[in-house]
Amino acid sequence: MAHIIVVGNEKGGAGKSTVSMHVATAVARMGHSIGVIDLDLRQKTLTRYLENRLVYMQKHDVDLAVPEFRDLPDVEKRDLAEGENIYDRRLSMAVAGLEPICDFILIDCPGSHTRLSQVAHSLADTLITPLNDSFLDFDLLAKMDGETRDIQGPSVYSEMVWSARQLRAQAGLTPIDWIVVRNRVGPQRMVNKELMVAALKKLSKRLGFRIAPGFTERVTFRELFPRGLTLLDLKDIGVKQFNISMVAARQELRDLVTELRLPGVEVDF
Repeated sequence: MAHIIVVGNEKGGAGKSTVSMHVATAVARMGHSIGVIDLDLRQKTLTRYLENRLVYMQKHDVDLAVPEFRDLPDVEKRDLAEGENIYDRRLSMAVAGLEPICDFILIDCPGSHTRLSQVAHSLADTLITPLNDSFLDFDLLAKMDGETRDIQGPSVYSEMVWSARQLRAQAGLTPIDWIVVRNRVGPQRMVNKELMVAALKKLSKRLGFRIAPGFTERVTFRELFPRGLTLLDLKDIGVKQFNISMVAARQELRDLVTELRLPGVEVDF
């Protein structure tokens, strides 16, 4: 059975698709078969990323690691069982199509609450939640007293993860390994950054997630998207000298994939 990785966060702009593409490509480059499903049916950033990659490969005649990709299949309403949700069926069919040929399946969720996202979270063996280094994003996880910074309780996204954990427990499945990734972090040392770290550490004990380092905010990522490339492809396309930003970003990716602790994956880049 494939190990399912879900990248989820109900707030846009946290870098979910960038994380998804880099993790999927890293796993593929290390010799594991991985399929991807893009649940953002409107924006389709991950889909566009992969399309750009295929175009670049064909145009430049290079062979790069490419995850197996699946659109959600179309389903006729007449084929549904009574009371069955059409999105549940479409997602389950996409996952079933990838499971026989993949060691891992990565599902990229939209930056909003949808039925598809809710169901995907209940399928997650590993849940990656990229989070901008901001208390605006922290509010997605927990409600906080503005004066004392005391945590008052879980917020909407954490409650959805809790529900997904409940469903998995009822089905006798392994618990979700939830990793909150501090993403798009500014390079400067700021008081806000230190406060965020302290608040996340406190919250992680209450909600049961691990904290992992993500990517610093870099121009490199925006430049790679139109060509469908990742940091790991640069040598393959003839880049001989890496600048300091590229070297640091590659190390960040290594640290992230290592911290995910995916079964059978030994990081070798």
